[in-house]
Amino acid sequence: MAGETILIVEDSALNRKLVETVLQPHGYRLLIAVNGEEGVEIATREKPDLILMDVQLPKMSGYDATRILKAQTETAHIPIVALTAHAMDGERKRSEEAGCDGYLTKPIMGQIRLKPSIQIHSTQLRSVYTRFGNRGYKTGIADS
Repeated sequence: MAGETILIVEDSALNRKLVETVLQPHGYRLLIAVNGEEGVEIATREKPDLILMDVQLPKMSGYDATRILKAQTETAHIPIVALTAHAMDGERKRSEEAGCDGYLTKPIMGQIRLKPSIQIHSTQLRSVYTRFGNRGYKTGIADS
């Protein structure tokens, strides 16, 4: 989906660069935030099509930022995918409880996990997942 906007909320310059390297060739408009507060501000102002949210951020955690965005009427519809270095079930549960629609383990070539009850209607989110799958990355998304 060339032209779609993705907000990357990540404090690590190296991890930001990795995500940008994967997404830029597909023509996405990328917005960058380096902490949770900035992520909430940019998401509220720009209304991106997708947010990739690191969970361990300075000033405000990715979980707290997600809770705020999901509580706001104007941003509640935006799919948020947690970026975490921990692939443990506890992190998956914390992501779900915060309102994340899925998660990626870092580096982002890790497996994508989604809540079983999610119906993916967002073409932007499906497009990102499809692109990961088409590049040989494993995804946990069933075709619907």
